[in-house]
Amino acid sequence: MQYIQTKFLPASNTKGSRIKATTSFGNDSITIAYDYSLDTEQAHAKAAMELARKLEWNGEYAAGGNDSGYVFVFCGMSNMYGTDIAEAA
Repeated sequence: MQYIQTKFLPASNTKGSRIKATTSFGNDSITIAYDYSLDTEQAHAKAAMELARKLEWNGEYAAGGNDSGYVFVFCGMSNMYGTDIAEAA
């Protein structure tokens, strides 16, 4: 299963702060300017959803933070799990 990972890129001498969104296999990515009108997770979601639109990966996504940014995973019916799966094992 592919996912989208985002990473904050701080400002440099020539560019403002940005967020880079990359697919899990690293084949596709986009970089957008950091949108300071949004909170941190929303800014990362904006980048991830722009990449999803570009790739035509339509649907709903769940987000979670990691040590380098956020990860966005597609929430299709075939990959939905509840806590009761642990009880069934």
